[in-house]
Amino acid sequence: MPETLIKNADYIVTMDDDRRELRGADIRIRDGVIAEIGEALRSDGETVLANGAVVTPGLVNTHHHLYQTLTRAVPDAQNALLFGWLQTLYPIWARFGPDEMRVSAEVGLAELALSGCTMTSDHLYLYPNGSRLDDTIEAAANVGLRFHPTRGAMSIGESDGGLPPDSLVEREADILEDCIRVVDSFHDSSVGAMVRVGIAPCSPFSVSRELMRDAAILAREKGVMQHTHLAENDEDISYSEEKFGCRPGQYAEELGWTGDDVWHAHCVKLDGIEIDLFARSGTGVAHCPCSNCRLGSGIAPIRAMRDAGVKVALGVDGSASNDIGNLVAEARQAMLLQRVASGADAMSPREALEIATRGGAEVLGRPECGQIAIGCRADIAIWDVSGVEAAGSWDPAALLLAGPNRVRDLFVEGRQVVRDGQMTTIELGTVVEEQNRLAAQLSEGS
Repeated sequence: MPETLIKNADYIVTMDDDRRELRGADIRIRDGVIAEIGEALRSDGETVLANGAVVTPGLVNTHHHLYQTLTRAVPDAQNALLFGWLQTLYPIWARFGPDEMRVSAEVGLAELALSGCTMTSDHLYLYPNGSRLDDTIEAAANVGLRFHPTRGAMSIGESDGGLPPDSLVEREADILEDCIRVVDSFHDSSVGAMVRVGIAPCSPFSVSRELMRDAAILAREKGVMQHTHLAENDEDISYSEEKFGCRPGQYAEELGWTGDDVWHAHCVKLDGIEIDLFARSGTGVAHCPCSNCRLGSGIAPIRAMRDAGVKVALGVDGSASNDIGNLVAEARQAMLLQRVASGADAMSPREALEIATRGGAEVLGRPECGQIAIGCRADIAIWDVSGVEAAGSWDPAALLLAGPNRVRDLFVEGRQVVRDGQMTTIELGTVVEEQNRLAAQLSEGS
């Protein structure tokens, strides 16, 4: 791979161990890795001028449902709480197939890239009409983002007291068999891997206790990470206490769902005992502030989690509950909500940016990502601060206060995925046209 030199950045916010911020500096990229950082660097490769720009590590998204980009702003789901929202959307999602999964993933991944995201997870827990995790992995390869797909699942349908319709649940033996298939086929444990697969039963209210336990055992046998939803809202807590006789944190711990190889989405309703459990065990949290606002779930106690030592990252969540997938906007929302809950000094813009970069890399077990440091992967975002969004800003490196919220250039493993605000890897207009056609078909059939 040829070298690339990012030249003369106004600011480089490194998020390295010393949290250095450099002025007028350069970054030399070689073979997908950051080879040199300094001033007046030289290279025989392409030079990308970063005058008038802030350079940050690529942002990391740790919770998404990419298939949901086909069901944004569905009328009957716009004002529903979590359980009612799901029950409205399940019948629509049941009509998806492989094309819907692939195209919606490409749109969602491009949207993330344009918001500065270089690495994302995805939680795919339903597989109607021949859909497979393979469809989203293909989409990520097309778009060029570093990808952590998780093989989700639902096994308890309405007839057995669960939320999803019976048509969307699977036999638990089949679920575990396919988990083995996708891990063996796609998971890459090497440093700098572009694809790592996780195992991710959907939630305690859509799978059995046995599947949760078996999935944890299998994940550890395979050396892959575990992911699920937990403690998302008051309904979630009530369900756990009624069905399992305990709070979600205790349920997770009893079934092997705590540890540094586990991260949970939402955790809006964790109490102090559960926060301490997550801190002691190294369990990660994917904070999804916009989705939590949209569904009225509440404000997650992120300040308390961070103070206790819990690993916290960000997630945009699915686009049926956000309804956008802009990760830098998500970071700003995280900062603002903690200030609403705990005061104006509760979270700085730099701390929120750290959660969005290094925090995400730590939760996903990727220490080689999330920071600009020699030897780390060349996942880099360049933000143009010469425009109207940042005009008059005294501190452009405080990116979340003044903007912009769309990236100028984006590098993943040293490859330029966004150039001058446009995708370089896919014909986005063509993909969006196909997305809108599929969404119209779904809407007309509803």
